[in-house]
Amino acid sequence: MGRGDKKTKKGKIFKGSFGKARPASEKKTTGNQPAVKKES
Repeated sequence: MGRGDKKTKKGKIFKGSFGKARPASEKKTTGNQPAVKKES
């Protein structure tokens, strides 16, 4: 259960594949989103 195990998240990161343990939409979250301006 580690880098060689394709059923775990760590194994999927190592192999570069996606699935139930590592959803493809996971990488979308970033801290560099532009601030929303409020109009008064």
